[in-house]
Amino acid sequence: MTNLRIPGPIPVPDDILETMSWQMINHRGPEFKDILFRTTEGVKRVFETKNDVFIMTSSGTGAMEAAIVNTLSPGDKIVNVSVGVFGARFGEIASVFGAEVVKLDFPYGTAVDLDKLRDTLNAHPDIKAVLVTHNETSTGVTNDLQAIAAVAKREFGKLVLVDGISSVCSIPLSTDAWGCDVVATASQKGWMLPPGLAFISFSEDAWEAHAEAKMPRFYFDMSAYKRYFEIGQPPYTPAISLMFALDLALQKIEAEGIGSVFERHFSMAQMTRDGIKKLGLTLFPRDESIASNTVTAINVPEGVDASKLIGILRTEHDIVLSGGQASLSGKIFRIGHMGYTTAEEIQEVMDALAVALPKVGFSPTRIEA
Repeated sequence: MTNLRIPGPIPVPDDILETMSWQMINHRGPEFKDILFRTTEGVKRVFETKNDVFIMTSSGTGAMEAAIVNTLSPGDKIVNVSVGVFGARFGEIASVFGAEVVKLDFPYGTAVDLDKLRDTLNAHPDIKAVLVTHNETSTGVTNDLQAIAAVAKREFGKLVLVDGISSVCSIPLSTDAWGCDVVATASQKGWMLPPGLAFISFSEDAWEAHAEAKMPRFYFDMSAYKRYFEIGQPPYTPAISLMFALDLALQKIEAEGIGSVFERHFSMAQMTRDGIKKLGLTLFPRDESIASNTVTAINVPEGVDASKLIGILRTEHDIVLSGGQASLSGKIFRIGHMGYTTAEEIQEVMDALAVALPKVGFSPTRIEA
């Protein structure tokens, strides 16, 4: 069986896959109403919020778009805080819909500098919202969202719109306690599900912004989701099979305990980081304290062809890793360990790297702990 170690989609447990073979039901009938209400409450518990949460049939990018078009108007000034490819995408979406985007970009491999965020907000008092990606899979970096939200919300009173696609249900995120107005995430990451569902939370401040927002929206209009949810229905045809899967996934998450889910992600990430260093490789994040617990980014050694290394792992070991994106193409490779990942799967990757690296000109050290 292929050992899929990319930053999503992730391998899905067999029992969750089996639920997706169930026969269809009426998405406007009582059975679906029960599932919708039950899963929405479960998702809210994972988000740690008492605010509205909606389940959409969409990718995570759709939820990012929904966060923007439901709270902003063309011409609104926002600051987009970016440490990688997906952080940049958040700002691109806002720009397409007519927002005036103030870019606050940080070097790849680093996290957000709070002082520079303060400086930007002081320099632009008319900024309405701060957009930030919590966990940047393109660089293997996790931002301190709690601290970022404290600056943006508590100190400056701005809306906080969060791309939590690869963090929610993998890395601690307390939506209400941290003051996050909109958090967007998707099913193919820590939720142990296939792609196709997106989840989004809306605070009271987000709803106030929604009442004034003028960006065009139809499919992603959260007012439609709210109106239909009150009668136990989705506004549009949902991915029913994925809802069956979500129902079971939430039962498994709650049985394990969300704290234990976070600990499991940390444990697998630490095992990966330790294994990489034992091979004589180095982590891409400049400070290991900001290294992600969902994906590990590794520097490609001097003289090594990253695509060749990844190809050997795929063809000779049936292990699928990811390369670098944009300016990091050929410079890093990435190992995903989100969702239900086992120590055996991570060890298989390390053992395969020990065999593959000499074939591309690098001699692993295999330093013993």
